[in-house]
Amino acid sequence: MPRTLEEMRSSCARARSRMQDAREQHWAFGAFNLDDEPTLIAVARAARKHNAPVLVEVSQGEVDDIGINNIRDLVDNIKNSYGIEIYVNLDHSPSVNAAKLGIEAGFEFIHIDVSQADHNASDADIIAATKEVVEYAKLTGASVESEPHYFGGSSNLHLEKIDYDEIKKTFSTPDGAKAFVDATGIDTFAAAIGNLHGKYPVPKKLDLDLLKQIRQTINCNISLHGGSGTPGHYFRDAVKIGVSKININSDMRIAYREALEKTLQANPNEYSVAKLVSKDVIGAVQAVVESKIADFNSAGRAQP
Repeated sequence: MPRTLEEMRSSCARARSRMQDAREQHWAFGAFNLDDEPTLIAVARAARKHNAPVLVEVSQGEVDDIGINNIRDLVDNIKNSYGIEIYVNLDHSPSVNAAKLGIEAGFEFIHIDVSQADHNASDADIIAATKEVVEYAKLTGASVESEPHYFGGSSNLHLEKIDYDEIKKTFSTPDGAKAFVDATGIDTFAAAIGNLHGKYPVPKKLDLDLLKQIRQTINCNISLHGGSGTPGHYFRDAVKIGVSKININSDMRIAYREALEKTLQANPNEYSVAKLVSKDVIGAVQAVVESKIADFNSAGRAQP
């Protein structure tokens, strides 16, 4: 059932408070992609097992496939069934109108990223769009996240090596982060410090000294996108520095596909794929989520 405006505002206020808890207590919300119901169940089981607060997130592709109100209902049903602390993030929303729909659906977190649709969007365009979403989010109190430029990579398994000389050209800077936060009034700044969407043949390397400088310069929350394929010690240090949200997608998708391929080969006469997903795939994805919960120091932090 659709949430009332009062219910939306209450949930968003709680989510804001919990993000502040994460920052002060040095843990981070895992923001795990919701591709389908089995993925959601995997996240819920991991959260319940470890008593961890979690976010599930959808990009425009999932919104188009599932429906924005269906996503809200799915998460609310799982929340009630599993008794967990869980919120919804609209990830990389490509337009102001798309972000507004997420706000109206009662999503607690909104990431506006017009550079996702237009990689050449100007600074002025990005700031204007972000400010408009920040203002509209006052309707429910949803937290708004953004960044001042296009964030590279994709949520796939990449075969090419990471060109850090090229990536460093798009790293966040302390002064740039402060200017963007001051200009837009966002609640969460998506930092670029070596994190990159997707999983690559070599582990990612995060510039934690740069992260410390950014943390000292801005007062809002900090998130890290592109967390897949990153050694856990970087996350354990990042939450100590003050990162409050870390996005995970590709690690989950790879585990899902590999488990599904294996179980299909092992069960050639089973045509109810849903049974195989329940049998093997959910557990494989859940294991990924559990490992991230450990790295993010969020186990035992839930307040359902």
